[in-house]
This record gives sequence, structure tokens and C-alpha cells, in this order.
Amino acid sequence: MNHLSHETSLYLRQHAANPVDWHPWGADALAKAKSEAKPIFLSIGYSACHWCHVMEHESFLDAEIAAYLNEHFINIKVDREERPDIDNIYMSAVLALTGHGGWPMSVFLTPDLHPFYAGTYFPPAPRHGMPGFRQVLEAIQAAWMNKREMVIEQSQNITAALVEHATVKGTGDVTLDEGLLQNAGRLLSRAYDLHHGGFGRAPKFPRPLDLRLLLRLYYRFNDIDALQMCTHTLNQMAQGGIYDQLAGGFHRYSTDERWLAPHFEKMLYDNALLVPVYLEAYQITQHAFYRQVAEETLGWVAREMTSSTGGFYSTTDADSEGVEGKFFVWSQAEVRQVLGDDADFAEAVWGITEAGNWEEHTILTRSKSDAQDAVLLKLTDEAFRSKLHEVKAKLLEVREKRVNPGRDEKILAAWNGLMISAFAQASRVLNQPEYAALATRAADFVLTRMRQADGKLFRTALETGTAKLNAYLEDYAFLIEGLLHLVEATWEPRWLQEAQTLADIMLAEFWDEGEAGFFFVGHQHETLILREKQSNDNATPSGNSVAITVLLKLSHLTGLERYADYAEKALKHFASGMSQQPMSHGQMLQALDDWLGPVEEFVVFPEDTDISARLYESYRPRKLVVGQPLVIPLLVHRQAIGGQPTVYRCQGQTCDAPWVGETVIVERLSNISTQ
Repeated sequence: MNHLSHETSLYLRQHAANPVDWHPWGADALAKAKSEAKPIFLSIGYSACHWCHVMEHESFLDAEIAAYLNEHFINIKVDREERPDIDNIYMSAVLALTGHGGWPMSVFLTPDLHPFYAGTYFPPAPRHGMPGFRQVLEAIQAAWMNKREMVIEQSQNITAALVEHATVKGTGDVTLDEGLLQNAGRLLSRAYDLHHGGFGRAPKFPRPLDLRLLLRLYYRFNDIDALQMCTHTLNQMAQGGIYDQLAGGFHRYSTDERWLAPHFEKMLYDNALLVPVYLEAYQITQHAFYRQVAEETLGWVAREMTSSTGGFYSTTDADSEGVEGKFFVWSQAEVRQVLGDDADFAEAVWGITEAGNWEEHTILTRSKSDAQDAVLLKLTDEAFRSKLHEVKAKLLEVREKRVNPGRDEKILAAWNGLMISAFAQASRVLNQPEYAALATRAADFVLTRMRQADGKLFRTALETGTAKLNAYLEDYAFLIEGLLHLVEATWEPRWLQEAQTLADIMLAEFWDEGEAGFFFVGHQHETLILREKQSNDNATPSGNSVAITVLLKLSHLTGLERYADYAEKALKHFASGMSQQPMSHGQMLQALDDWLGPVEEFVVFPEDTDISARLYESYRPRKLVVGQPLVIPLLVHRQAIGGQPTVYRCQGQTCDAPWVGETVIVERLSNISTQ
């Protein structure tokens, strides 16, 4: 019925049968708006968005509303995951005009793309103080017909304000020092929820970048409170309903402050960012629970989110059969029918009751550790774990027979980069080569299937389809980071070569020669109403913060100072943001921690799995570990001594005397792990 049926985006194809005459964003739709002098109705969402589906069923499938839209507006549908550039710009407009944001995003534009009215979800008729969508459309149409000059002037003023707000000017009055890290720690402590972990009140998001920053603060300043805030939050999340207790993997966020009732969609990026936090907590504490959560989450990704060609899918929906959470919750009667005599065990472990804890059903949660439950159930630890595994398997078998939530199978370069990083880091920390193999397959997919003829990246692809859309800064930065983690996981020179090639493209295409820092879109990108340069994190880290992170690492691995020079210029440019808004600059503050150093560089001769694994037993966040055939420039002429395993440790331009022989290496590693 409209123009969306051949789009690669699942979200757009979901609207292909709407009576609304939807267009994808593109030259044809924009030209049509100008030629017909009609305002644009821009609707932005994503496939796993619950309220996007609600608004579709209530309004976009309504014949009368659709007819009104088709007569008076040019209707454009955008997948925010494919077009984050458009989403970022108009979300800023929504926030400026309404004070709050979210999806579905509903923005009305002049034919010149300037926003003049905006909101999120609108009900079809007035409800709970919200105007009905038909009312909104009629009011906007009346204003466009009767007060067009005023509307256009207002839209231009809004755009001018957005441009001014998006212009980041470097400041010379903020010093790059440990004080920025300490200030961040103080503000995180103030926002911390002492009872339930996490930060702020409901809705509560995992905030993995802030959690990793807390571990950096613990390491640099011996800040035990920072460690406690992080581990308490990790415990509460992994025992709560935000974590899938049966299959692994985290849902998007918790609708309450206790991590009980999640919004049930699962996003690739959330899980990619949470796995490294649990791995690092495991390195610090050696608590097997953190390892288990990381392994279960990666297991879910490997089983359910990995394409046959190696790339990682994007999301799974919150809804099943049109009901949010239906796939994941249980009734007591169903559990008893499935488990029989084992139902008492399941009820005790996961708090399953007749009344339930959410809409007369139970979201599975844990209130106790395995050891505590084993004592209460009068089982040995081994017997408890065996029984838990058996009961999980039975429940999972039944759950898989339900109608599964929909899965968005588009493959995004940026999110794949994040998950490549997670698998590569897990390979090192857990000494599991199969994780590196999964990361390698995904990297090969992106570098072969999502590469343009000139070496630049595409943003998005399907498993067996044509890739499209020029990649954004985050696609380059996140993928480069994944490749650099593969460098350490495999010691294969090709990953360093690919990372350096992409970094050079990133610098050429996105760097701001006038003010420093990186633009979100490349120099050859289509012209929009503004060109953003973001430093603040959202659900994923900012492209600038990861770009700085990878440039610093590239400088160490290649010996090329120019990468570090770019990173330092960008850090100075965004210093005021780190100072004034540290809780939205978690990744950039980690990059600052790297820049402040010291960075430890370990080189192992010859390749020895046991020795390299030992280097990752403890948490040392500012370390690089490589070995033959990949050697840092400082040690390019060194080799194993006397045919024995040999480790070189360098900081700056200074290297310790080589550690020769397994006994000496183990002793030295034991000594530095206590420093």
C-alpha cells in the first residue's frame, strides 16, 4: 500500500501494509514535500519498540487517520537504528520542545526539514491528559494553512537553537588530570541507590559504562566504595527480572527500581556492553557468579543472535502474540505441570507463587545465591547446581515451544563491533578460544560483506542481502575497538592492519580540522539541518569517546605518535563535558584514564597459552598483551631467551629486564598483581 515493502529495515517493512502512504527517508520523499508544499510527518522508531507497535495498531492502521495523513502530509518512516543521524537531530528537537523523549518519535517538519512540533506516542483519542492524534493532526494542518509564515519562522528559530546547542567549543580552562575522575566518582556516589544498586530511580537502566568507570576508580585510587557500588549493582541486576534467568542475556531496562519488571526486549548492544563489566568484576573478585553471567549471556548471543554467516543480529522484541513479556513469565500452575515433583525446588529458587509478582504471573528472579539456596534446600553445592541445571533445561524446553518474540535480523556495523569486543575479551579472560572464533567470524563478515569498494564501511546489512548506507563515526570506532581486542585475543597482525586502515579513514572522513573532535557523520554525508559532534554517552558510548580510546591503543601498538596526538586534542576539546557532565561521559573518562596512564605493555615469546592466560587473571585495565608474530615496535628485535618462555614488560619507553622461564614469570606476575 505504500513505499516500504522493499526496505531492508524490519521496522519499516512492519509498516508496509499500513494504509498510511509511508515513504522511506530519501530524495524522492523530500522532493515531494517541496513540490506539494506540504509539511512532513516524520515517525521514528525501531522494531523492538513496544509503544511503536501500539501507535501503529491504534492510529496507523486506522483508515480515517491514514486518509487524513495522506491528504495533508508527506509521511516518512525512519528506523532509528539504521539512521541514528536523523534520530539524534530530531530527538534533540523533541527534548527541546517537550522536555522528554522516547519512541515512537513523532515530529512535524517544514519541507526544508526544520521541526516545528514534536512529541512521542499519541493515543488515537484524548487520554490521560494527552491530546488525540487526530486532534494533533488537525491543529497542525490548520496552523500550516492559516499561519504558515509564523510556523516557518518558529521552525527556523528551533533549528538555530539546535545548531547552537550542538556546537561544542573547546575550552582551555579544564585540566586533564585525576581530578576529573575523582569528581565523577563523587557524583556517581550521590546518584547511587544503596538498597537496589544502580543509579537514580525508576525506570532504571544498567549503565555499564558508569559501572566500568567505577572499576577504574577502584583500581587507580583503591576506592573500595567504587568497587562495592559496581558489584552490588551487578549482583542485583543478575538476580533480578531484567536478567533472563533461564536463557541468559539482559533485557533493555527495569520499569521499577528493584530490577524486577523489565521492558522485555533484548538489545545486542546492552549485552555487548554488560559482558565486559562482569568479566572485569570476575577478574577482581574471582567470584564464579560473574563468570557464569558473562558465559550465559554470550551463550544466548551465540545461540539466538548469530547469523549463519557470522554477523550478529540486532534485537528481539518485548512482545509475543501482541502481549508484552508473555514469552518470559510463568504461572505457578504451569510450573507445577511442567516440573512435577521438582516444582517446589523451582518455586523456592525463583520466588514463584500463585499470586505472582507481575500481572498475576511470575517473572523469574533470585533473592539468594546458589550457596544460600543450597543450604536452605539442604543440598550440597554440587547437587544444587546439578538440580538447577536440570530444572532450567525443562523450563527452557517448554518455553521454546511458545511463540517466540520477533527478531530484527539486520546487522549493524557498530553493534557488531561492540559484540566482537565482548567475545574477544571473554576469550582472553576466560581462556576460551571458541569465543575468539565467534568474534573472528563476525569481524570477517563486516569486513567483507559491509565494505565499500574504496574501503569505507556500510552501516547496515542483512545476512544474505546487500549492505547499504554510509557508516557513521560509531561504526568505525566500535569496529576498530573490536578489531583491537581481537589483536590481543589472537595476536594476528591482520587485525591490527585492518584497524589501522579503518582508523585512517575515520580520521580523514570525520575529524573536525577547525575545532578538533569527530563529527557523527562523514564529510560526504547528505546535508541535514545540522552536523552533530557528540561526546556524551547514551545507551551506547559516544563515537568520540571510543575513537579516542582506540587511537590511544593504536599509538601503543604501532608506535605512531600521530594517533595519540589526535586523541589528546579530542580529550582537551571535550574536557568541559567530562567536568560538567561526568555521568554522561563514562567512556570518555575511561579514555582519559588510559591517557593519564601508565599503560603496561606485555610481550610474550614464544606463544604460550598458559602464560598469556595468566596475564589476564587479574584486573589491570591499562594493559596490552601481544606475542609472536605481533610485537610492539619497542621490542621488535627482541626474542625468547635461551629457548625458554620470556615476557617483556614495558611502561612508556622503559622496559623491565626480561622475565625468563615459567617459574620467574609466575613469580613476577604474582608480585605485580598485588601492586
